[in-house]
Amino acid sequence: MAGGSQQLKKQHPLQRRSADMKIGMIGLGRMGGNMADRLRAGGHEVVGYDLDPQSGRDVDSIQALVEALETPRIIWVMVPAGKPTQSTMDQLASLLSDDDLIVDGGNTRFADDQMHARMLEPKGIHLVDVGTSNGIWGKEKGYALMVGGTDQDVERVMPILQTLKPEGENGLVHAGGTGAGHYTKMVHNGIEYGMMQALAEGYAVMDASDLVKDPGQVMASWREGSVINSWLLDLLVKALKEDPGLKHIAGKANESGEAKWMIEDALELGVPTPVTTASLYARQDSQIADPTTMKVVSALRKEFGGHPVEQE
Repeated sequence: MAGGSQQLKKQHPLQRRSADMKIGMIGLGRMGGNMADRLRAGGHEVVGYDLDPQSGRDVDSIQALVEALETPRIIWVMVPAGKPTQSTMDQLASLLSDDDLIVDGGNTRFADDQMHARMLEPKGIHLVDVGTSNGIWGKEKGYALMVGGTDQDVERVMPILQTLKPEGENGLVHAGGTGAGHYTKMVHNGIEYGMMQALAEGYAVMDASDLVKDPGQVMASWREGSVINSWLLDLLVKALKEDPGLKHIAGKANESGEAKWMIEDALELGVPTPVTTASLYARQDSQIADPTTMKVVSALRKEFGGHPVEQE
């Protein structure tokens, strides 16, 4: 697709007040609520809806949200993948009109994006898919955004994307056509699995050794001058300071689906993914065992994404 796979460079979002927009936001949970706050801080008007009456929602139904927006509408969907997203798409398909645009910012599988686009196209409704990363830190620091859709549709939502992205030249990419945003987010999360597993295994080996007196101190020393210095390492050091030895975290870590999808597609493409596959199996095994490595992975998921952890 023309214009795909290009890095998009714009002025920092919170300085762009000339293109302020009004959009709907469906899903005001841990991610959606923070994104709505960041958009409002950037000068946009957000009409929010969530199933939870205590969410701070502005309207009490999807129909009311649609009616509160002027045509052509833009509605950002931030609900769990699978049945919740499908139900939301079905409702919007029956309520929206020609030239309205839906942004799916959740963790939908890329093939579902393509199916949704085919469902919406006869009604004249457009779809942009956005893989979104940075968890609970995005409200303050901005979100890494991987975008799929036509050049025209992506440009139409650019003021919103620019407000959500981090300051600087990076953090926003038009990855390709419909589904490319969630496809690249799927790969992103597969890489994330492997990186967290490597940190977890390194910590577990040092923790089991009688030779290393303080594995947390060793990992803290790697934050300067080391080739493995990273934000994930910073978060692990933070977690170890808050809970030395991670004694209050159970060694169980759930898998959210993206790594499994990546492995399935890699098998179809003939691309070996041994690191991602091993890290997925480790998470699945943690539902039976309770290893130290999964204490680390659980602690990291809590630190960057606010994911719940089991307590011991």
